[in-house]
This record gives sequence, C-alpha cells and structure tokens, in this order.
Amino acid sequence: MQLERAKGTRDLTPEEEILKSHLLDTLKKTFELYGYNPLQTPLFERLETFKLKYAGGEEILKEVFTLKDQGQRDLALRFDLTVPFARYIGMNPNIKMPFKRYQIGEVFRDGPIKFGRYRQFTQCDIDIVGAKSLLAELELLTLAQETFKQLKLDTTLKINNIKILKALMRKTGIKEENEGSIILTLDKLEKIGKEGVEQELNQKGLEQEKIQELLSILLSKGSSQQKILTLKKILGENEGLQELEFLLKKIPNLVFEPSLARGLNYYTGTIYEGHLKNSEIKSSICSGGRYDHLISEMLKINRNFPTLGLSFGLDVILDAIKLQHKEEQKTVTKVFVIPIQTENEALKLCHELRKAGINTDMDLLTRGISKNLDYANYFKIPYVIILGTDEVKKKKFTLKNMNTGKEKLFTLKNLIKELK
Repeated sequence: MQLERAKGTRDLTPEEEILKSHLLDTLKKTFELYGYNPLQTPLFERLETFKLKYAGGEEILKEVFTLKDQGQRDLALRFDLTVPFARYIGMNPNIKMPFKRYQIGEVFRDGPIKFGRYRQFTQCDIDIVGAKSLLAELELLTLAQETFKQLKLDTTLKINNIKILKALMRKTGIKEENEGSIILTLDKLEKIGKEGVEQELNQKGLEQEKIQELLSILLSKGSSQQKILTLKKILGENEGLQELEFLLKKIPNLVFEPSLARGLNYYTGTIYEGHLKNSEIKSSICSGGRYDHLISEMLKINRNFPTLGLSFGLDVILDAIKLQHKEEQKTVTKVFVIPIQTENEALKLCHELRKAGINTDMDLLTRGISKNLDYANYFKIPYVIILGTDEVKKKKFTLKNMNTGKEKLFTLKNLIKELK
C-alpha cells in the first residue's frame, strides 16, 4: 500500500508549525488589542444549518463535506466560522451587545485546489454583533491593515458594497430573485476571467446586452474616486456609494473594486478582501463584510442583529511568508544539555531549567560531544551546556553560546538568570 495524504491536505513540518504559532500569537495579540474575546464552536454542524437561505448559497453547498452520525442525522464539516457563529448568537439572543469575538479554527471545503488554497485550512475570524454604525467597518479595516503591518506583508485591501451591486442588477433589469445567483457568478471574475463569467451568465439566461452593460461598468478603470463618480452618474444617490465614500475618506489607501462580489449570499453591505502585492499567491488572504440578516433568518424573527466580520486565511499567509525566503526557526528549544557520564545530574539540571520556564532538551542517545554539537547546530539551538564530572563537583555550569562560540561559567541561579 502506498501511503498518501487525502487530496487537498498537507502536513506541516515542525518549522512550519513554529512559524504558524508565531503568526497565531500576532493575530491573537492584535485581536485582543482591539477588544475581541475568544470563542470556539464545533468542527461540524447539522447540515440543515448550512442549507438555510442566507447561510452560504448554492455554490458553497457544492463544496460542503457531509456525513451522518449513528442516528442517521445529516451533518456537515463547517466550511467557514461565520455560520456556526451566527448559530451560536441565534441560540444566545440575549447576549450583551455589541458582542465582539475572535475564533481560530479548522474549516473544510471540497473545492478546487491550487497553491495557497487547500481543502482543510485554518481561518482566523473576528466579528461584531449589534453595531449598525460604519465605525464598526472602520475598526475592522483598520485592524486588518495593522495586522498586515505587524506581519510585514505588502497588501492591497479592496472594498465594495452589496447595495451597489444590487442597484446595478436593478438598473440592468435583472429580476430580484436572480440577483444572488448573478452576484455569485460575478464573484468568479478573478478565477475564470471575463469570458468565463460571460459564458456562465449566458447559461443562467442573462441576455448578452445586459451582460456587456454589467461587465463594462464593473470592469471600469480609474481611481477609486473616479469609479464612484462613474457609478453616481449611473445609479444616482445610493446608500452603498455613500458608505464607501465615508470609509475611503477615513482610510484613503483602500481600493474600491466594483467587481468584488464575494461568493456568499448573506452579505448585506460593505464587503472587502485583502490581496498580496507582487506575489504568485492570487487567493485573498483576508475577506469579510456586513451580514445583517443571517442571524435573524436563522431565528425566523423580526429582530435585527446587525453583524459584520473579517476572516484571515492563516494557511495562505503562511505560504506568503515562506515565499519571502526568510530563515525558518527549526526548534523551540533554547538550551541543549550534553551529559558526559552525568545523566542523573543532567536530568536534575533540565528539571530546574524547565521549572524556570526555559525550553530545555538533552542528549538521550549518549553520543559524543562532537555529534551533539552538530545536532545543536543543525537545529540552531542557541545555547549548549556540556555537563561533565568536574562541573558537577564545582556545582557550576559552562554555557556555550552557539552563535558566538563563547563559553562562560555560571552557578545555577546565574545560569537561569542568563537564559531568561
């Protein structure tokens, strides 16, 4: 039997996991800096939850991994963290508002595979429930830019508004019941190009004249302000355009992209995507928007739950940082202890160092000094302690700095102080 991973999955090496851990620390720190609290939901949900009108749309349902439990109930692996979050709020409608949360977890989509896109991947989401004001959008977009600044990634943050797209649908005579399906196709412009979108819209019964009119507007060139002026002439006063203008004035380096549609039915206002500049990775590295009706639709009540969120694709960001050819950290170990016929004393020393919170490893194979130093060098462990019988008698320890090659003698107390 030939061993293979499931298609669309990957193993992460220790180096990659260490990098991933650093990324998660940066994200968590930034989220909490803005007042978001952690939340966790199950890996799988009832399939009916994902089939709700606003939960994702027909395109997403095609990519859902389904399963049954022993009671023959239909279940599905979550394809994002937003729908489970909306279900959580729906089950806890009296939670204090505004409610701000972040969640980091695995999601699954049985979709096309390419570099930077996998069938199992990690999403890092932030959401706000109970905030109607555009100040909430302003906060999320500012947070996104701050996050990428911390990660040293050069990005473009594209923005649009579903209200503009729906106004264009009406302007070109597209029926309201077909709006969602048409917008899902428009969302594929980057994936399948103009010709692919034209073909799919034709298959959905849209007249060629309407297709050309719609695409000529969405693919218009110029600055963000020029595009807004063009759309004002076509649509007149439009709430979506007004909201965009507010955000562009507050954050001038946003890019208005009229063709940005997002492939989910539940968005109701501002939508946004982050992309890397000058990178072979073309997938978005963050995305989100406002979805004011998803929770109330789940509850089947008239009460509004104004909500918006932003999701970071951790795996895509991981690939992007690796492409920068930065040197990878090979181990979390800070000090490596080499016992020379002093195994018991070495174990006691490791215990004291670990008790002090210092990541410590030791030779378990009774190798010679030379091989152990090669081992420490390979993993770029910064410090080594060679523990012989003389050191045990003196109750002092020689600490070798593997970067400089310098050695110094320490008591246990001073050794811990030096390593911390």
